[in-house]
Amino acid sequence: MKPSTIIAYVGAAGLVALGVTMAKTNPSQAGYEEYAVQRLTKYLKNDVCIKTTNFIENLIKFNCGKLVDSANPQIQEVIARTTERQNYIIFSIYRTDLKLNSWIPSYRFETVGAFDQFYTYKATEQK
Repeated sequence: MKPSTIIAYVGAAGLVALGVTMAKTNPSQAGYEEYAVQRLTKYLKNDVCIKTTNFIENLIKFNCGKLVDSANPQIQEVIARTTERQNYIIFSIYRTDLKLNSWIPSYRFETVGAFDQFYTYKATEQK
């Protein structure tokens, strides 16, 4: 057998092995929802809650971080309801249109899931 033929067979076997591995590690919709809830919760606590002043917190007697933690089930429900998954066997693309009401800006997130990991490659505010 020629060396180029051997290299071609090894390359093809490698591609098949990579495809099988990617197919087995393509994350599920539930995995994405968990990831999205964690990211959104972290954003709310680190950006939104930090921007509220101590005066406001003392005035209305609430703790923003605890409020966000208690809302996790509702956050997951909203994400589940507003997410569309495109499954390509070896990876998935998730599109979430997060719109709560007319007073709060809506956002569109696009995330790719592969190898049991997620990468949000696009986050835009909708007008």
